[in-house]
Formats: sequence, C-alpha cells, structure tokens
Amino acid sequence: MFYHRHPYEPFIKKDTTKLIVGTFPPPRFSTGNLLEKDVNFCYGSYYNSLWLYLDEIYDLKLRYDNSKKAVEQRKEFLLKHKIGVCDIVQSCEREKKDASDLGMKNMVLRDLVGYLNRFTKIDTLLFTGGNSKNGPEYFFRKHIKEFGLKLHLVSNDIPRIHELYLEGRTIKTVSLTSASGSANRAIGSMPLYKQLKNSNPDFNTFDFRVMQYREFF
Repeated sequence: MFYHRHPYEPFIKKDTTKLIVGTFPPPRFSTGNLLEKDVNFCYGSYYNSLWLYLDEIYDLKLRYDNSKKAVEQRKEFLLKHKIGVCDIVQSCEREKKDASDLGMKNMVLRDLVGYLNRFTKIDTLLFTGGNSKNGPEYFFRKHIKEFGLKLHLVSNDIPRIHELYLEGRTIKTVSLTSASGSANRAIGSMPLYKQLKNSNPDFNTFDFRVMQYREFF
C-alpha cells in the first residue's frame, strides 16, 4: 500500500478571488521523480494540461521543465489574477502507485470550508472535474455536508454551475471539464463538441477546453 501525501500547501492569498480546486497530483510529485517537462508546482504534470490552456488563453510563454523559473512564472500569473489553488485531498492510500482518482482509499480531505471562512474575498471555486466519484466536486459535496451545507444548482449545462451560501456570502462553483487526457472521450460525446467539430474539422479537445476555460479564467 502506497501512502500518498499531497506535496504542496494551498496557494491562497488575502486578495484571492478565484480558487482552483482539484484532487491530487500524480505520486511522482510526492516522491520527487519528476519527468523532464514536469513543473514542481500545482498542476505541474505535463500530461495535465491546465497550464497549457492558460498559456494559450493569456499568451504566457511558460516554461515546461523542473526549473525554479517555471514555478515563478506560474506563481506570478496566479498573483496577478488573484487566483489560488487548493486541491481538496490532503492524503490517501493507494494499492497502485498511479494518479487514478478512483484508486484513492482512506482519503483525508482538506478543510475547504475553513479556507473559505478565512479568505473572505474568494467568490468562485473552479473545480477541475465534475461530480463523478472521487472528483473534486464529489469530494466538496461530501465535505460541506458535514457543515450542513449544500450546493444549489444554477445551470445544468456543461460546465455545471452551482452556488454555495456561506455566512452571508454567495460563492459560485464551476465544474470545468477535467484537464486530464482521460476526459477526452467524454468531450468527444458532447453535443456542443460534435457541432463545433462538424463546423471545423480541425477543432479538437484542446480547443474545446481553451474555449470553456477562457470564459471562467
């Protein structure tokens, strides 16, 4: 059994308004066995393309390697746009040393409600995945239930949008299509994607996510 502990503390500042909420980076980020194009920071896996989408949207000209410069580029972007990052899983156990969300057992969740109460300017949570088992929205629903809270549906279209009412605040949640390559099959079955693909054969799943993420970042 592999004990998997999150390698990064939440990246949240006093003026953070949007918070990216995922689940867990691959085990190699905890063991230090990074790939050549990995960045030693949140969403640093080259095969999780969140930073590729943001790079495309903002023309950031990011580095994709193990350098300190690559990390600083990402932190500078987050600070400039008042965006934070806080994966919801603090630790788990795995029978296989892989990045599968479904492979997680005995999960310990971070206190997202506590962070929201502490950082009161946060008004939007950007889930990098939906309500499927062991996804970020799934875990968040489980977490807030302990506080007697629940999400209220605003839009059932993809990406689904909800509201959380917390201590007199309304916090919007957006369940973005996962940046992981495993979500490509699901994208391919979406009516909107099929429509756009029929209109432009060169349109692909990368373009689809860039279009979706651009609206909320």
